[in-house]
Amino acid sequence: MGIKSFRGARKETKKEFDAPILVTDYMTKKLVSFSPKQSILEVMELFTKYNISGGPVLDDNGFLVGIISEADCMKQISESRYFNMPILDKSVENYMTKNVETIPHEMSIFDAASVFVKHNRRRLPVMKDGLLVGQISRKDIVIAALKLSGHNYK
Repeated sequence: MGIKSFRGARKETKKEFDAPILVTDYMTKKLVSFSPKQSILEVMELFTKYNISGGPVLDDNGFLVGIISEADCMKQISESRYFNMPILDKSVENYMTKNVETIPHEMSIFDAASVFVKHNRRRLPVMKDGLLVGQISRKDIVIAALKLSGHNYK
C-alpha cells in the first residue's frame, strides 16, 4: 500500500529574478575618446597609458565620427616598416574606422551579443538620442552573462 500525503497539492513556485539585462547596465560610461586631428603616435601612447585597445573618435561638437583601434594603428606601423620610415604624426582620421555600428542604450545584452557575432567587433558605441553615452565590449557581455547565469529572466 502506498503512502498518502495529507499536505495536499503543492503550489509550484518559480522564482523570478529581476536582474539588469540592458546594455546601459554594463557599458563603460567614462571613455577615453580621441579627436580626428590627433596623431596616431599620441593615440598609441594613450592606449598603453590607459590599458585600452580602442575608443571612439569625436568631432569638435562631441558627435561620433569613428572608432580607432589597435588594429587601425597596426596599419600605420606596417606602412612605416614597409617604406622604412619612422612612425609619423599622421592623424587619426586617416586610419580610423568611419562606418561604425552602434547600438541603443536600451538594447538587451542578449541582442548586443548577436550584434557582436554578426559584425565581428570588439567594442560597440552605445547611443542615446543620437549622442554617445558609453561603449560596451565583448568582455562586458561575458561579465553580464556570468552575473546572470542560472537565473530566470523576465
